[in-house]
Amino acid sequence: MPTGVIINSLSIVLGGLAGGFLGHHLSDNLKSQLNLIFGLSAMGMGIATIGLMAYLPAVIFSLILGTLLGLGLHFGDWINQLASNLVKHFPASKTGHSQEEFLASLLTVIVLFCASGTGIYGSLDAGMTGDSTILISKSILDFFTAAIFACQLGYVVSVIAIPQFLIFSALFYLAGYVVPLTSPEMIADFKACGGFIMLATGFRMLQLKMFPTADMIPAMVLAMPLSWFWAHIILPLL
Repeated sequence: MPTGVIINSLSIVLGGLAGGFLGHHLSDNLKSQLNLIFGLSAMGMGIATIGLMAYLPAVIFSLILGTLLGLGLHFGDWINQLASNLVKHFPASKTGHSQEEFLASLLTVIVLFCASGTGIYGSLDAGMTGDSTILISKSILDFFTAAIFACQLGYVVSVIAIPQFLIFSALFYLAGYVVPLTSPEMIADFKACGGFIMLATGFRMLQLKMFPTADMIPAMVLAMPLSWFWAHIILPLL
């Protein structure tokens, strides 16, 4: 049973509900300042996981090729469409944001919750070992992150728990097939690739640079295969 996945998704639901309820009672300045802190936290989490990487060239190639693949397949447009469908049921006018700002913020939250390296690795680790410590620890941060975003975007943040639960559950049950094929170096590079995406997400949250974070997600699929290729094919030739 994916206990850690359930706890993580519930933390987003509860955080979103709490933030949606309390959002009207917090000043715009307070919400803005807290959003800066969470953007900084996302960048810090990204930097911490980037430091775990084993093979820098493999991770860089993953990011470049994965982003090209995402752009070519219009992966970001699919997620934008999902976000747009959510917007129809939760109008931006109720949040005080323009439709464009609301959609951009919502996309950032979807990537943050559904495509973090920590969450994906935690789901695989829980499925393989039965230890949900990583996901439970992540749930604490996700609760407060969801609450802060919900203060700005409303109850729609809670709905993001649905795709997150589906993605993490699939990874949980696939772990028995995936993890035995990996090595510690491959997992480290996988987490580092997710760290770069988290760092890019932090830039978006701080509105410093709008990286195509949704289109970068396919890079995580390529990270472990390219890490293996670099270690077993390229390095012996150098």
